[in-house]
Amino acid sequence: MSATRVFVARLAGCTVFDPAGDRLGKVRDVLVVYRKSDPPRVVGLIVEIPGRRRVFVSIGRVTSISSGQIITTGLINVRRFEQRGGEVRVIAELLGRTVVFADGSGQATIEDVAIEEFGPGEWAVAQLFVRRPKTSSSPFAKGATVFANWNDVREKTAVGQAQSAEQLIATYSDLKPADLANTLLDLPQARMLEVAEELPDDRLADVLEEMPESEQVEILSQLDDDRAADVLDQMQPDDAADLIAQLSEERGEHLLELMQPEEADDVRMLLAYAPDTAGGLMTTEPIIVSADATVAEGLALIRRHELAPALGAAICVTLPPYEPPTGRFLGMVHFQRMLRYPPHERLGTILDQGLEPVTADTSAAVVSRILASYNLVSVPVVDDNHRLVGVVTIDDVLDYLLPDDWRSNDSDDDAPEQVPNRTPTRAQSGAPRLMNRGRRTTNGTS
Repeated sequence: MSATRVFVARLAGCTVFDPAGDRLGKVRDVLVVYRKSDPPRVVGLIVEIPGRRRVFVSIGRVTSISSGQIITTGLINVRRFEQRGGEVRVIAELLGRTVVFADGSGQATIEDVAIEEFGPGEWAVAQLFVRRPKTSSSPFAKGATVFANWNDVREKTAVGQAQSAEQLIATYSDLKPADLANTLLDLPQARMLEVAEELPDDRLADVLEEMPESEQVEILSQLDDDRAADVLDQMQPDDAADLIAQLSEERGEHLLELMQPEEADDVRMLLAYAPDTAGGLMTTEPIIVSADATVAEGLALIRRHELAPALGAAICVTLPPYEPPTGRFLGMVHFQRMLRYPPHERLGTILDQGLEPVTADTSAAVVSRILASYNLVSVPVVDDNHRLVGVVTIDDVLDYLLPDDWRSNDSDDDAPEQVPNRTPTRAQSGAPRLMNRGRRTTNGTS
């Protein structure tokens, strides 16, 4: 081994290679098992391979850990990882736990774990990096950090006391919402709810949009009404409508009353449409400008980092007002068309005259044929008065057309396997975890 001691939090996201230098995936966690008197033994890594599938890689297959990369023998079992009883994920379950010092000097919180190689292919927890409670009343103060051997501390267990998820959230801060959602769904239920409680509103909103309806409802039910309304405010209106549709009518209406009026109005409008129509598929937040807006202004709006790519592919031009339902819809301008004109050109003069909008009651099947026939990324939706009410994007239609389990259907049964490095009991035995979202079977801009 090129390194004998590494910190687990630093392994998160590290690339895993085979001996030939081909990329296998990324590390998502380290798996350990407790022992009676000795520090926990490392049994392997949880690695995410293409297709968002998490697999188990035995620590005995790891030949090198150095410079932020891990080299393996290349022989892995590509069956989906499932956690066994007695196994503990260091990042997901150990970080954030409270420990008490055996010498009576107080307690601390685990912020990182160092693992060390004690023999060929034999790794164990070496030390804990812990933080003591702060002693100052200043809001910016932090407690002192110390290194502690495993045998110098014991875990503090209190019934009903939640485990801090702050360190886990920090470790996974770079994950995309869909990947973080997949990570949370792999956690024990109690831990998933703890992490969700501590996520910022906007981050939790993004994650909920990528979860199955049952987990969405479960997480939302753990939040107080004010926090739940704040999270719904941060979600895309169509995703918020999907989620509220799964709640009881009483709670759904109560949350709508607590939401920002503009956001609540958008959600109410979407809930009024049948789920298999353009109105049920659309999002109500396209880019909308006047005919006098210039190419430069349009491109500036497209460049916003929070804008979904499908929504940034074209700009809608209408008469005032410029919030759905708008004034009369005039047309759309695709971004490629804008690139062919000088910055001062008015968008009203370069409208795509060949694109006809659909009405809110147009069937999802017709919308999908329009997108396919004309190679479009989005299509505008208007009401009976030709006012723009939203747009249907290609990802909305894909969500509608794909099977319910498309997020987790990675063809486990047909996946080629290499030499297994774990017994068959690790094989997937349950239903897919990341499924299509409830009403989202006909809806969804993520």
